[in-house]
This record gives sequence, structure tokens and C-alpha cells, in this order.
Amino acid sequence: MMINRFTPLFLLFSFTASAIAAERPNILFCISDDQSYAHTGANGDPVVQTPAFDRIAREGLRFTRAFCDAPTCGPSRSAILTGQEIWRLEEAGNIHSTLPAKFATYTELLAASGYAVGFTGKGWSPGRLDAGGRDLNPAGIEYRTESLNPDAKFVSNRDYAKNFESFLEDVDKDQPFCFWLGTYEPHRPFESGVGMRKGKDASKVKVPPIFPDNEIVRNDLLDYLTEVEHFDSMVLKAIESLDAAGVLDNTIVVITSDHGMPFPRAKASLYDDGSQVPLAIRWPKGIREPGRVVGEPVNLSDLAPTFLKAAGLDVPNEMTAESLLAFFGPDQTNARKAAYIAMERHDGCRAGGKGYPCRAIRTKDHLLIYNFEPTRWPAGSPDASVCARSIPFGEVDRSPTKTFMMEYSLRDDVAKLAGLAFGLRPRIELYDINADPHQMNNLAGLPAWRETETSLKDDLFDYLRETNDPRVVGGPVLWDYYPYYGAISTKGWKVDPRP
Repeated sequence: MMINRFTPLFLLFSFTASAIAAERPNILFCISDDQSYAHTGANGDPVVQTPAFDRIAREGLRFTRAFCDAPTCGPSRSAILTGQEIWRLEEAGNIHSTLPAKFATYTELLAASGYAVGFTGKGWSPGRLDAGGRDLNPAGIEYRTESLNPDAKFVSNRDYAKNFESFLEDVDKDQPFCFWLGTYEPHRPFESGVGMRKGKDASKVKVPPIFPDNEIVRNDLLDYLTEVEHFDSMVLKAIESLDAAGVLDNTIVVITSDHGMPFPRAKASLYDDGSQVPLAIRWPKGIREPGRVVGEPVNLSDLAPTFLKAAGLDVPNEMTAESLLAFFGPDQTNARKAAYIAMERHDGCRAGGKGYPCRAIRTKDHLLIYNFEPTRWPAGSPDASVCARSIPFGEVDRSPTKTFMMEYSLRDDVAKLAGLAFGLRPRIELYDINADPHQMNNLAGLPAWRETETSLKDDLFDYLRETNDPRVVGGPVLWDYYPYYGAISTKGWKVDPRP
């Protein structure tokens, strides 16, 4: 029998004998790195091939309004693991930080109840776990020995699917398991031209209106979609392994991403291109009338209480997210009003290493963003010397698309888009999703929209107070001052003293 070395640091509740004895579902959680909602076949992209996602959506539930809790890797993953909003997680609200051990994770709680827990690829990352009092990745025991020869530059040689097979071999046949399959794809950099090399047609690419539509951008998108396909191919093989082992139908299979694509005005922004993610869940033993679409706004942090409840365990009071299990029945009684999204410090690309604190409420029809420090550059300062990455607008990853938009920012057909991507933003932003799906026309302050703006702002701040956001309820606000554990030099920072 497998001895699980993923020892929980503490228990927040006692487990009942009936919960432990009952047949409990396995969990395969598959998460890509930087993939927007639009970029799966099931969600309507005409170029990308995602048979794994499409199957899980077809045989389970497809969520059309799923949002990460933060459009930045570490904080998003921290929220998923803990079932809490990032403003409740102290240092974990920043990327290149840590996840303090006092915050319980669903993986620890499942392990304490007898689950085998493991991961491969990118689990909780990036940052330093020891700084938070942890000696193991919260995603589980790492499996990393299996490798492959990738057919594109910058694609990891980690054979995620084979590592999952190794994990399955270690699990006793009577032991439930929880596995985190996290790829490093489609995180930049990409091999330039790999999409065309693999036969993809740039003319078929859907270019979001937030980008210029030209050959450079289309090919950049093709290269990105190629890496999305690599992630999906690994998930497909993992599903086949579950089927071969005879455990597929009692496994909750989840496919999603930590946040949106690595392009300007996407990743590291609260707009849909940065925060809306693909989400599909399959579980034949738990989902009735599969093949349905769930249109309610949900957050990825909702997965933690979902997994715990599915396993027959109590959800700790500290987990403020809400289980998705009510959607598994055909009545969808768990109606949701909104999802909530937040940002603190991403890569610290402003003077003093400061972040860009903002919060958002996303309903079916509207997005309202509140920017707490509107005098700061949202995409990072144009002055590369104050950025931890030593690049202008450093919150936005290097890319052919970014380079083009910067170089031609004064050209008539690019100027507005460059301003949206890199320019300053007002304190309040309001968007009509139905008329403006990529949120390019701010309605805040317009008389005709005053009632909607006031109502959404009140709802947002009520939720922030309810969940104890220090920026609203008071107390120390330390995200600008927490240590930055990134590998990139911060010697150019003149960090302000902690208040």
C-alpha cells in the first residue's frame, strides 16, 4: 500500500468514520499555465485542437463564465488550493512570494483523510515554500522522473502523462487519489513560427480586437495555440490511463487554466482576456444529465470546497469559496450572482517594487473594476530600470505582439490599443459585456450608467467587507512590502520601508 508522505501540517476538523469508509471519488486536476477561455474547441476557437477538453465538456459540464481569483500564477494557484480569495492569504496574494503553512489546502485535508496526493509539472509556483513554513509543494508529492523529446523549442521535456502513470502505479487499488497535472505550457517563450511549421493557417485565427490584426500578431497567436495543444495532449493521455486502470468513471476530471493568455491586456489584468478561463468537469457518478452548459459566474477557488464535499469531508469555515456540487444536478439550484477577481503585486515593475492593487466584480452582464492606486502604471512602468524584469511595461511578458504595439504606439490604427494595454487607468471602470465583450469602452461616470455603477460598486465592497479585505476593512496592507523571491534581480528597486 502506498505510504503518503504528504503529511498535513494541521487538521481543522475531525473526520467521520462514514466519510472515510464510503467509496470516494478520485480527482484528476489538470491546469495549464496562461490559457484564456476562448482557446478550446468546445469554446469556439476555429484553430486549436483540444480533444481532451472537448470530451470532458461533452461528457460533463462546461462552464462558460469561470474566472480565476487572480490573473497571476502564484496567487491564482494559492486561491485554488485554499478555497480563499487572495486578499485573505497575506503574502500569497503576491507572485514570487510564499503560501504560509497556516492556510489549509484541500490537498492536505484529503491526504489526512487517506487520499494519495501527488503532482507533476507546475504545482504551486513560483516562489519559496520554506519562507512560509512548508517543506513540500502544496500540490502534493512531486512526480518528475519521466521525460520526452518535445517537438518544439521551449516546450518542457517533462512527460506529464507518464509521470501521472507512475503515480497511479504507486497508489493502492483501494486508495482514493488526488493528482495535480500542471503543465508549463502555454507560458512564454514560444518557438517563433512553430504554429505555421505545424501546418496551422494564420488566416483562420480569431484576433481579439484588443490587438492589431496583422501577420505578426496572428503568428504569435498560432504559436501560443500550439502550446495549448501540447497541454491538451498530455491531459488526453492521462484520461486514457484512467480508463485503462478502470477508474475513469469514479474520477472527477477537471480541466482549466490558472489565468489568461500571455499577451497585452490579458494576463495580469482583470479584463476577461486575462481572467476568464476554460473550465470543464466530468464525473459520471456525480454529475446528472451530462453535456450541460453552466452559465453562472464562478471562481476557481470554488474547486477546493467542491473536492472536499465530493470526498465526504466538511469544509473548514476559513474556506470562503462555494462548492460547485449544486451544479452537478440538472436543476442548477446554486445560482451565482457574481465572480470576484483581484490583483496585488505581479512582478513588481514600478518604483519601489509596488503592485497594482485592484478588485473586480464580474456578473453575467457587467464587469466593474476598482483600481485602488490609479496613478500607478497598470502594465508596469515604462521605465525599465525600476522593473524586476528590466523591461518596460514589465507586467506584460515579452512577445512579438507587445513589441509591435510598443514600436507603433503612435500609429493611428495602434494608438488606442496601445493606450488600453499600457496606459494609466481611472479609479473605476465599468463595462457592458454584451455590447463590449473585450471591455474596451469604459462606461463609468456616464449618467446613463450611474445606477448600474453604484449598485455594482456597493455589491463589490459589501463582499470585500464580508471576506475581510484589509484594503476595505482596515488593518495592515502589506502587499507592497512583502519579500519578492523571484530569481530576477531587484537591485534597482528603492523599496519603501514597511509602514
